[in-house]
Amino acid sequence: MKIAYISTYPPRECGIATFNQNLMSAISANFPEQGTSLRGGFVVALTDSENRQEYEYPPEVKFVIRQDHQKDYIRAANYINTSDAEVCIMEHEFGIYGGESGIYILPLLNRLEKPLISILHTILKDPSYVQRIIIREIAGQSSKIIVMSQRAVEFLTTIYDIPADKIQIIEHGVPNVDAPEENPINNLTTFKNRRVLLTFGLISRNKGLETVIRALPKIVETHPDVMYVVLGNTHPGVIKSSGEEYRDHLKSLAAQLNVSKHLSFINKFVSEEELVNYLSAAEVYVTPYLNEAQITSGTLSYAIGAGAAVVSTPYWHATELLADNRGRLFDFKNAEALADIVNDLLDHKSVLTELKENAYEYGLHLRWPVIGAEFIKAAQEACATHDLNAIILNNSIVDPEIMPKFNLAHVLRLTDDTGIVQHAKYGIPNLKEGYCLDDNARALIMALMAYQRSKSKEAFGLLPVYLSYIHYMQTEDGNFRNFLSFNRQYLDKVGSEDSFGRTIWALGYLIGSASSNSYREFALEIFHKSFIHFRALKHLRGMANTIIGISLYLQAVPGDEGMVNELVRLTQPLLDAFEVNQSEDWQWFEEKMTYDNAILPLALLHSSEITGDEKAKDVALKTMAFLDTLTLSNGYLSPVGNDGWYHKGGAFPVFDQQAIETMAMVLMHFQAYQIFRKPKYIEKMFLCYRWFLGENTLRAPLYDHETKGCCDGLLPTGINRNQGAESTLAYLISHLTVLKAFELEYEYNKVTQLVEAV
Repeated sequence: MKIAYISTYPPRECGIATFNQNLMSAISANFPEQGTSLRGGFVVALTDSENRQEYEYPPEVKFVIRQDHQKDYIRAANYINTSDAEVCIMEHEFGIYGGESGIYILPLLNRLEKPLISILHTILKDPSYVQRIIIREIAGQSSKIIVMSQRAVEFLTTIYDIPADKIQIIEHGVPNVDAPEENPINNLTTFKNRRVLLTFGLISRNKGLETVIRALPKIVETHPDVMYVVLGNTHPGVIKSSGEEYRDHLKSLAAQLNVSKHLSFINKFVSEEELVNYLSAAEVYVTPYLNEAQITSGTLSYAIGAGAAVVSTPYWHATELLADNRGRLFDFKNAEALADIVNDLLDHKSVLTELKENAYEYGLHLRWPVIGAEFIKAAQEACATHDLNAIILNNSIVDPEIMPKFNLAHVLRLTDDTGIVQHAKYGIPNLKEGYCLDDNARALIMALMAYQRSKSKEAFGLLPVYLSYIHYMQTEDGNFRNFLSFNRQYLDKVGSEDSFGRTIWALGYLIGSASSNSYREFALEIFHKSFIHFRALKHLRGMANTIIGISLYLQAVPGDEGMVNELVRLTQPLLDAFEVNQSEDWQWFEEKMTYDNAILPLALLHSSEITGDEKAKDVALKTMAFLDTLTLSNGYLSPVGNDGWYHKGGAFPVFDQQAIETMAMVLMHFQAYQIFRKPKYIEKMFLCYRWFLGENTLRAPLYDHETKGCCDGLLPTGINRNQGAESTLAYLISHLTVLKAFELEYEYNKVTQLVEAV
């Protein structure tokens, strides 16, 4: 079985790198015909360097991902997919992958066409929003999730909502070697004629080594032959940030306590064979970690595997691994308790021997060949499950059941008696930023759609709030202001053309769909008062939004010839702009794509539906196709990013991606379906909508199931966690549009089948 491994890898000094190398060897050991040269697989290695060549990787490393280079992850997925690997095993730790909390790994996993087994080395009890998303997405892409303790299973099922049947416990492997009868370590000066307490591993402050040093005075008072040995280099990350400050601090502490002669540092990285010798030569192995949040400890597993007498603080892994008299526990930072336990063990050789024997016996089933066999079985099951899932997916249809239940909770949180607040800090309204016309216009559309769908009293109650805000922002001459402070002070004299057009859109929608005559008449009054400003519009997006509003108005008031003429007049600049800027390879209205791009073809679709203008329809279809090619070609929506826009002949900006781009794409494809009744538009609409649910560049959902809001966008490093009105309304309008589209498709198909039957 050939396996692709995604992990850090030696010579990079990293516990996960060592784990992955050991796992490869263990799996290969179960296939003796492949020898021991790891020919049964290859490694995709993560490097923390900008230079792929910094580490002299062994031959099994076939591809190197630079941690902070997004494109490397995509190339790695392509490399694995085109290889002859049958299954992929990923080591996961938040810190080894790029982006916020390592979010860059998600696009790689989503593109994998091989079955995936993910080994989670860290599972947080209190994850951040992004960390929880990452673990859930990893689980969604994985055939199997491997953890190393029962506590990890509890966390995954209760905190991350991952099904228990997807999780498997395979404990941390340990070296498959025993110490020699004549242990050379016993002859070292540090060990000779000494009773050694040992700690090993990469040194950093969270290891709690000062607790052992503080316990030494009481220990050496009873056992003056005790030596505390710290084996291992300082963590490379610590070296970069603060050098040997922590090691020097420990030496200084030992000097203050007059135990310097009982403390020894062996500052080197040792082989597994050497490590077993060190562990066997020690009387007591100590892991004095400072808090419980350690779900897995490789060093602790190694100590048990070597048959050491272990004394540890009660972090999560230790409480499980040292159960049944395989070790002793003392409380965090409690040097007094540690000293008492160590003295008791050193005083009672039979007790010490029993701990070692229990640990050794348990460690036999942790040896790497045994662990390797368990992983092989898991890999075989993953391959079988992956093939079955592929059959199921190939026979499935798009199902609206995957959509979250519609919920107005966050909108209600953002809305007061003035209107909807513009921005939020995370899910909390940011009152300092006040209100804007754009958002209240969108909110009016959303509330109308929600009420039309379910006669929601909550949605109906919001209508007068948003409509009154629009009225309050209309000036005496019929134009509109945009921004209002939280204390209801106007912040501008005239709003943008975008906010004007979006307001006309909302009013047009209300005129055509109001359930109350008073609302309809109120909207008509505001709409007609603003009419004189239609001719002042100069920008394409302001015109496009206004075109949509006029088109919706004319569906309700089809006999208004003056408004039809205005629609034709406003449509022409879009057609002219297309003629000026389009070329064979650039089917667009401007020399660059900026924001809210799908609004332009959407406006032409609306206009042509009212006027029957074939030219407008033709340009709409051409620009739609061009936009789809640019943004949907990867099999998911990747809208034009706001970071620099997309200039003709330039590079496509991936980030920052905004929710209004997605809403416009959803609405554009929905309108195309209403006109042409082609299923492909429903499929594209639903594909665009799923951007909110995680089918996007970073594979990270923006819809927040807890707050019922929507995050403000995708950044290069992760998610913009703020959940303002614009993004939340864009999500809800898209959601309601998709539901409406499914209903229309169902009715259309039913009628078609009846006609065919007749």
